[in-house]
Amino acid sequence: MERDRHEGQSQQSINSQNNDASHNDDSVSSEPPEHPYLERFSTHQSLGPDAPIECRESIVEIPDEVYDRLPKHRKLVLVLLLSFCAFLAPISSTTVLAAVPEVAAEYNTTGIIINLSNAIYMLCMGISPMIWGPISQVYGRRWVMTAVGFLGCSIGTALAPNLAAFFVFRILTAIEGTSFILVGSAVISDIYRPTERGTAIGWFLSGTLIGPAFGPFVGGIIVTHTSWRVIFWLQTGLAGVAVVGSFFLLPETIYHKKIDDLSGYSGVEKGKVLWGMINPWRVIKLYEYPNLLLTGLGSASLLWNMYSLLSPIRYILNPRFNLTTPMQAGLFYLAPGCGYFLGTFAGGRYADYVVKKYIQKRGVRIPEDRMYSALPFMGIVIPACVLVYGWCVETNRGGIPLVVIVLFLQGFAQLFCFPSLNSYCLDVMPGRTGEVVAGNYVFRYILACAGTACVLPAVEVMGVGWFCTISVVLLILSSLGILATVWWGKSWRDKVDAKKKAKRLTEKPSHRGAAQGLGGNAHIATPAAETQRKDEV
Repeated sequence: MERDRHEGQSQQSINSQNNDASHNDDSVSSEPPEHPYLERFSTHQSLGPDAPIECRESIVEIPDEVYDRLPKHRKLVLVLLLSFCAFLAPISSTTVLAAVPEVAAEYNTTGIIINLSNAIYMLCMGISPMIWGPISQVYGRRWVMTAVGFLGCSIGTALAPNLAAFFVFRILTAIEGTSFILVGSAVISDIYRPTERGTAIGWFLSGTLIGPAFGPFVGGIIVTHTSWRVIFWLQTGLAGVAVVGSFFLLPETIYHKKIDDLSGYSGVEKGKVLWGMINPWRVIKLYEYPNLLLTGLGSASLLWNMYSLLSPIRYILNPRFNLTTPMQAGLFYLAPGCGYFLGTFAGGRYADYVVKKYIQKRGVRIPEDRMYSALPFMGIVIPACVLVYGWCVETNRGGIPLVVIVLFLQGFAQLFCFPSLNSYCLDVMPGRTGEVVAGNYVFRYILACAGTACVLPAVEVMGVGWFCTISVVLLILSSLGILATVWWGKSWRDKVDAKKKAKRLTEKPSHRGAAQGLGGNAHIATPAAETQRKDEV
């Protein structure tokens, strides 16, 4: 109880600083000077798994002044750049949807096989965050987000001479492109306070959501008038813009690079500690926190719904409404795309409003409170839209207007869910944002992969209505998981932290005994002393 009171007092102090800072932001004189190089914190102490200061708590406080290192206008430029970069990988996943029959014809295969390439694309987007998340914590954000690899893979896809090459370059594009989405969220957590970042995340996520929605429309226009390969040449041009923008506009924003902690280590020992820092297993281990597990499942259910709706539009709606060209099918994607775009202006702001509301109510900021903003949309609005869409298409009722309306509404509602869930991942473990976001995206894109791969066969077997009903059940169960996280997330975090501390205490007697044997100074078993002791040995 004393610990909770202490945390509350500490958090109230931080919130007070946040409020003061937000009031000061309104005045012209309060905007901080722009620093050519952002200051970073370095402990010169190892955080590797074999070191004595491995983090045992989910909450690591970041000094409030860290968020004032960049002026407002520079932050806005960064958010626009990050949103543009995050636009690239998702749009690449869906522009080809409008061209599936044409790509299949060129490579003498079927639409199911080309859709399988999209499913593998999603799978790689799900796996690669386990690589990029830890690396961004060790080497920083700027090093990961260069966009050069994405540019090269886009060229390779445009020139792919056969199906095997097409698959390989699509896979590499997915692996490279996920770094934009992952690191973009981490950069926003580096530069915005928790009470501000929901709005910024909303704008950032608009790129990741608008891309998949507008991609098939753009692809439909291209395929109607020219070759499908032009889709990937367009992607190459956009990647070139991202390369230039990242090089000139993106500074290193991370507060603490873990590579700085390896001072004093060399050779094999340094390699062991470094592997512990970048090991993908670090991301998987975060699932021991039930709150992160359920939040990941909630995000994944939204992406399952999104891709299972978008992927089969040309195969489902064209025959229902007697449409004949790829461009006509592509027009349906504009409805959710417009919903995503308009939701950008409201979803993130509403999430920040809910955070501030509960701060006033409780006197302290609890990260889980943010997700109250997502529950009505995730548990009621989106399921209702999906049910109406599925059964109206199944029974040929309502026509094109009804389909367009429900696709728009579910797209708009998603922008009230994703900013809330993403911001929670940034709020809940400030010291490991890259890894927490990575774990969330692993769930998202693996389930998106499953949705993309199974939607066409499932619709052929059971029909659109029953498939959408299954999606609705998944959404409702995930919403209940989010509600449980809101109610019990803090106690879950405290229990896991307590277990980690207890485990650390059971591991420590040998270290203390060794310290006493060396001189009896058991109370100064600091990380620096431990590093020095290892060097001496």
